[in-house]
Amino acid sequence: MTGGVCVALTILFTVYGQLVLKWQIGGKALPEGTSEKLSFLMGQFLNPWIVSGFVAAFVASLCWMAAMTKLPLSQAYPFMSLSFVLVTLLSSPLFGEPLTPSKVAGTFLLMVGLVFICR
Repeated sequence: MTGGVCVALTILFTVYGQLVLKWQIGGKALPEGTSEKLSFLMGQFLNPWIVSGFVAAFVASLCWMAAMTKLPLSQAYPFMSLSFVLVTLLSSPLFGEPLTPSKVAGTFLLMVGLVFICR
C-alpha cells in the first residue's frame, strides 16, 4: 500500500467516524448533572454505530502510522485538512447544517493552501 493510499484511508476513516458520531449523538441533549452526563456517555457505548465510529478512529490511527513509514510528515499532514473540507461539505446535506458563504470561502482557502503547501 502506498503512502498516499494510507493517507487517503486515514482521511476516509476519520471523516466516517466524525459523521457517524454526529448522526447518532447530535440530536440528543447532554444531561446537566455530572453523574447523569457520565451515565449518558457510557450508555452510548452500547450503540453499534457509536462503536463503529470509535473503531474507525482506531483504524484511521493505524493507517496514519502506516503512512508515516512511507512519507515525510510535512508532506502527508497537510492532506489531513481534507477531512475538514469533507466534514464541512457533507454536514450540509446529511445534517441540514448551513453551508454559509464564509464556510464555502474557508473551505476554498483550505484547498488553495493545500495546493501551495504541496508544491
